[in-house]
Amino acid sequence: MELVHPLAEAYASLHSSPDDALLAQIQTSTLAEHPHAHMLSSPVQGRFLTMMSQLLQPKEVLEIGTFTGYSALCMAKGLQEGGQLHTIELREEDALRSKANFSISERAEQIHLHIGDAKTIIPSLTQAWDLVFIDADKTGYIDYYELLVPRMAKNGLIIADNVLFHGQVLETPLSGKNAKAIDAFNAHVAADPRTEQVLLTVRDGLLLIKIK
Repeated sequence: MELVHPLAEAYASLHSSPDDALLAQIQTSTLAEHPHAHMLSSPVQGRFLTMMSQLLQPKEVLEIGTFTGYSALCMAKGLQEGGQLHTIELREEDALRSKANFSISERAEQIHLHIGDAKTIIPSLTQAWDLVFIDADKTGYIDYYELLVPRMAKNGLIIADNVLFHGQVLETPLSGKNAKAIDAFNAHVAADPRTEQVLLTVRDGLLLIKIK
């Protein structure tokens, strides 16, 4: 199901600040070469991530699901001086592509790439996270959330992607393990007294979760 009309998405992109040269190159190469290019954040979503990071000016950022490095580089633009961004990717091929993209960024020294299972890696990191972006396996969202909430800084923000899951969460009955997992995640967060949240209908849905 196409939730955002392609003309509306194009109009939004036209009236949003453009990507810099590196981000534009990552968009172009990923869309042209990657068999799962649909997983890439759109330029509008990328600009949203950049703006949120610039407003928050985080010291510690975590991303779960690096893919080709686009969204990590968007968020890195808002890092305060001395800030760090850690990003976790399960697939080695995507991690190597991201590493190459990071290496030519002016923020290269602030970005740390981890390859492996996020459920194992997250507990090994001791930072208090100011900003987290979750864009990984949908069946793992609740587990990631529960690992992260106790590790968030005061007023820390979690952004979860694909929370409308191509409109499948709107169907009755729900079908497919990913749609069911995302619907369960959305309900889980909504019922959590530790956080407050707003679900935005940007692209495939973004859930903004603030620690109380």
